[in-house]
Amino acid sequence: TGAAGFGIFSELEFDGGVRLGFNDGVNPRFIRKEEVRPKKYQLLLEFTDGSAIGFTVAMYGSISCHSGDYDNEYYRKSIESISPLTEEFDERYFKELLASVKSAMSAKAFLAAEQRIPGLGNGCLQDILFQAGIHPQRKVLTLSDCEQNVLWKQVRMVLQAMTEQGGRDTEKDLFGNPGGYQTLMSKNTVASGCPACGGGIIKETYLGGAVYYCPSCQKMEEEKR
Repeated sequence: TGAAGFGIFSELEFDGGVRLGFNDGVNPRFIRKEEVRPKKYQLLLEFTDGSAIGFTVAMYGSISCHSGDYDNEYYRKSIESISPLTEEFDERYFKELLASVKSAMSAKAFLAAEQRIPGLGNGCLQDILFQAGIHPQRKVLTLSDCEQNVLWKQVRMVLQAMTEQGGRDTEKDLFGNPGGYQTLMSKNTVASGCPACGGGIIKETYLGGAVYYCPSCQKMEEEKR
């Protein structure tokens, strides 16, 4: 009867209030009537016209069937937290989020951990930090008021662009098509160099996932003018 997206979750709505929810660790693919069904999947939802949707789970992905009472921390945060795509996500609110975390927390941990900003994960933060000129390991304590303002603006602008363009080019949609947003810092660009200075892009593991950054453009401390 409907579908919705919020934070890291997408949800299909059925008769009787039944909902099928899945997070961003799940890859759903539409399968046409004439197409062969995949050999491996976690869930295959078949329709009366012969088409189907196959769901495969990667890493931390989960699929849940419920009646609106799904008791999951990240599900509740995705629904209840202020979306960065709304007017309520203003500079004041963003700085309140910054003030609420430990001063030793890194920029990556602040943006991507615990769903403080619903829907923002490791894949999205790469371009946000690059556009803001902030190193992923930079401590939030060291960010000046000006840098905090720039980071807030880039969170809104980059996520809006990703949304309007159908997602990042590193991911695929329901029909298997890559997103239209061309990433600046990702597995697709690591070999081509920094789009700003032309220097090499660093890829390394940090806080359980890969980070991509330019060591020249993204500093560990504020540049003195």
